[in-house]
Amino acid sequence: MVEIKGLEKFAPKDFVGFISSTVFLGGCNFRCPFCHNSDLVLRPQDLPTFPMDYFTSYLDSRKGWLEGVCITGGEPLIHNDLESLLILIKKRGLLVKIDSNGSFPSRLEKLIKKKLIDRIAMDVKAPLERYQEVTVSNIQEEKITRSINIIKNSGLEYIFRTTVVPDLIGPEDIKKIVQMLDGAKVYQIQQFSPVNPIDSRYLKKKPYSREKIQGFVKIAKPHFSEVRMEGV
Repeated sequence: MVEIKGLEKFAPKDFVGFISSTVFLGGCNFRCPFCHNSDLVLRPQDLPTFPMDYFTSYLDSRKGWLEGVCITGGEPLIHNDLESLLILIKKRGLLVKIDSNGSFPSRLEKLIKKKLIDRIAMDVKAPLERYQEVTVSNIQEEKITRSINIIKNSGLEYIFRTTVVPDLIGPEDIKKIVQMLDGAKVYQIQQFSPVNPIDSRYLKKKPYSREKIQGFVKIAKPHFSEVRMEGV
């Protein structure tokens, strides 16, 4: 069974519209320098693991109150045994939301087909031609495109999100990302937070102003049913 490295018992922002908890899994195949979950990404083995019987007891103790669980990371789909955790949650009649970086389309598609996921949030890090640079990884860009298409055609509620980081992601990148997401319904532009980043140089990086973020929203707005701002 996949190891749980964190549990936020009440997390209203992670699964909007439902009374939910958030589960944090360790490990990620990306090394985005601005990522604020550096311990989960780089050193998951150094973090304590929640016993699975504790987690199941927690879920059972919230029966009739808890409505959903958000699974985040790190990158949840890096774990090939994630399915067993989702089954455990779904057997209790709870909704499941997955936060993913979109680099495991086959696993994502399999879990959707098995009806183990109810909502998806995918982080779109950059335009395709800049993906390896921004994520500091050897990701195959085709996998990102495939995940986007799987999500758009899943019939599930979903949101695509981009964290905007000064000197890394700018207006021209947003224009290209918008084109990548053609036909999607909901897009969220997220403010960068210089907290606990993988690359310590980002501790000194000043986030974009509210006005700049609003400018990004203006670029994206004509292309989606809804564009949201987060962290501003």
